[in-house]
Amino acid sequence: MSRPLSIQKSDSVPSLDTDGRVHVCPLSAVPWVVAGSGAAHLLTCLQSAILVETPAPIEPTNHVRLDLDDIAHPMPGYIAPNAGHVADLIGFARSWGGRGPVVIHCWAGISRSTAAAFITLCTLNPGVPEYTIARLLREASPTAYPNRLLVRLADAALGRTGRMIEAVESIGRGLVANEAHPFSLPADLSTLQRP
Repeated sequence: MSRPLSIQKSDSVPSLDTDGRVHVCPLSAVPWVVAGSGAAHLLTCLQSAILVETPAPIEPTNHVRLDLDDIAHPMPGYIAPNAGHVADLIGFARSWGGRGPVVIHCWAGISRSTAAAFITLCTLNPGVPEYTIARLLREASPTAYPNRLLVRLADAALGRTGRMIEAVESIGRGLVANEAHPFSLPADLSTLQRP
């Protein structure tokens, strides 16, 4: 896991709780990351054919599932990320609001889940530069490769005028791996706001 950052609460995001953390992991690590973090919220970014049971500490209403494949362009026979997925993701992020830990996962913890974590942090930290959030993501996970279609759709939904996709492009492909190591980032990045 990444080292904790010292973060102060900002007036610009009054509902954000400084003890909140975004934990990202592959499916194989969900049980122990949920147990170890004490998370009460879980976001699953996987096609619905893959059954993911809600871990016991999490209420079923706090487990949101985005039924999508890990593709960056629509392809026949696959479920591409779409505006509905992004609306659900942004709604989940706002509902959670940075209060306590949340776990976000996909199959490998590399693409869909890192995109969802990046989008969550951009949603909750509107005053923080996208590049800064992307750089923190790269520092926490050398394998992160956020799904570009999810990021592009979220950029439009959040009115970030291309800055989110430019930010994830700036951190590059990252190390190629079959599965990422779990990592976490603080929810409140308000001390990193634009001047």
